[in-house]
Amino acid sequence: MKIAAWNVNSVRARLDRLVDWLKSAQPDVVCLQELKCTDAEFPMEAVREAGYHAAVHGQKTYNGVAILAKTEPTDVLCGLSDGVDDSHARLIAATVNGVRVLSVYAPNGQEVDSPAYQYKLEWYARLRLYLDARHKPGEPLVLCGDWNVAPEDIDTWDPALWEGQTLFTQKERKALAHLCAFGLTDTFRSLHPKEQRFSWWDYRMLAFPKNKGLRIDHIFATEPLAKRLVAADVDREARKGKQPSDHAPVWAEFKD
Repeated sequence: MKIAAWNVNSVRARLDRLVDWLKSAQPDVVCLQELKCTDAEFPMEAVREAGYHAAVHGQKTYNGVAILAKTEPTDVLCGLSDGVDDSHARLIAATVNGVRVLSVYAPNGQEVDSPAYQYKLEWYARLRLYLDARHKPGEPLVLCGDWNVAPEDIDTWDPALWEGQTLFTQKERKALAHLCAFGLTDTFRSLHPKEQRFSWWDYRMLAFPKNKGLRIDHIFATEPLAKRLVAADVDREARKGKQPSDHAPVWAEFKD
């Protein structure tokens, strides 16, 4: 089972890229983030023609997440459903072939100590409570998406430069670590403990050709899946060419 995550930065603007990638990469499941469209605007027909079913939680102009799968997703849930007044479309969950899949678009945080930054930290805490209330570490569960946090020094092109900046502050990294303490394995880092790969590069300052990036897109898995993990990587090729997303797809493969 090959599971991928990709912040497409507008699914309609990158539709041709997405369809081409689905046909070439052939993931069984792909979690999309930053759709930037409503459910009604989502290109369902094009995705269906590429061989995928879709569960969508969209939002006009901003955010939006989806789960595409060759097998139709079931038991679809949208949002954290924790009673908090939060209109952001950042989470969708569904079951695919016996695996509970969450597509996650974590808040960016904007400026350190801003209201958006505080919302980000609170959102991470809410997601951990969501896991504690709905799931157990012993069940097959995978969380995929754009987490807007680089966990370690190796996940930034210049840790000294990024230290204290949004996406790499100690509070954000601790929030992510607390989430993973639920019983989640970072699939890429598990297989590549010392290798540096990035999944996001700024559009500005030739960041991509200079490889000045961050690894902020992650696939986390519970132990029943982590012990079946056989491969994980970043598809850097998908970041190349004209009008790309600023993110590359990340993927993990699990044996039967």
